[in-house]
Amino acid sequence: MGLPGFGPGSRAPEAHSLDQASRQPQNRSLALSSFKQNLALILKTLPKVQHLSRTNQRAVNYRLMRIAKEEIDFNNPSEVETFVYGMDVSNNYKNKIFQAYHLLCQANDIEFKKPKLLAVQPFVIRIPTEERIDKIISCCHWVYSTVFTLSKHGLRPDEISKLTLKNLDLEHSQLTVPSSKQGLQRTIQLKRQTVELLKDYMVRRKISSVDQKLFASVRKIKATWRFYRLKAYNKLKDPELLSIRLYDLRHWFATTTYMKTRDIFFVKYLLGHRRLNNTLVYVHLAKGLTNFSEDYVSQVAKTVEEAQKLIESGFEYVTTFDNLMLFRKRK
Repeated sequence: MGLPGFGPGSRAPEAHSLDQASRQPQNRSLALSSFKQNLALILKTLPKVQHLSRTNQRAVNYRLMRIAKEEIDFNNPSEVETFVYGMDVSNNYKNKIFQAYHLLCQANDIEFKKPKLLAVQPFVIRIPTEERIDKIISCCHWVYSTVFTLSKHGLRPDEISKLTLKNLDLEHSQLTVPSSKQGLQRTIQLKRQTVELLKDYMVRRKISSVDQKLFASVRKIKATWRFYRLKAYNKLKDPELLSIRLYDLRHWFATTTYMKTRDIFFVKYLLGHRRLNNTLVYVHLAKGLTNFSEDYVSQVAKTVEEAQKLIESGFEYVTTFDNLMLFRKRK
């Protein structure tokens, strides 16, 4: 009785081992050559994607390097396409790899027709209440109170990390937001509280250079949000706080702004979106919002100056009664 798995005419295990050993150096040589060729294409791509944020540049590089090490030829789009389709990753990640490879092809004059986006399970957006957002911010160091208050104006974390004195016009309470994520530059009106925080921040940090970055890196900002979110939970024991992502502040801003103005094009401008379809999601969120607080804080203004301060603080006008202006804001 022969060895298991080897019938008449089969080669002995030793023969297979010798044959495999003879092929390995050649396979390694081909793989190394392919990797070097792919690496050269990646290095030529990186200078062509400098219009992206640093975070997105690193993401493009990472995704290309992930597949460059495989035995595939970047000069052969059909080979790359077949490999990516067969990867054991989510459709969303495959779409991102195809986008990165598309940028590589553009930079290296390789003809490639990017495939249609694969179906992705939509991410469920939860809109936190302003009360819970402010609970987290109240636990922050003064530096990050300023950072996260800016996040409440709809800024992305990487937009905040790019800010310099050139972007600020505190005299007119305006902030010019640098473009990010292939978005559009826009100028937004800052609330009085935010302006005061920024003025105090400049003095305490002794910032004078117009080109100096005002805040930390994207990674540091995100990590610090998670730190203070946990700190707020430990202090207040509210489990809902743990589910609030930093990016949810942007979603909160967009949804509440639409609910106040019902002007989707205004919201689109404030968010810096290039395509209206990206903004329309907030219309649906506003219509189907179930976790948004219906409890209000009310204030009374006797003069125009008092009314102006309330509006700048996020209050909305309701009515006038006995020459008193009534305002409200959701908790």
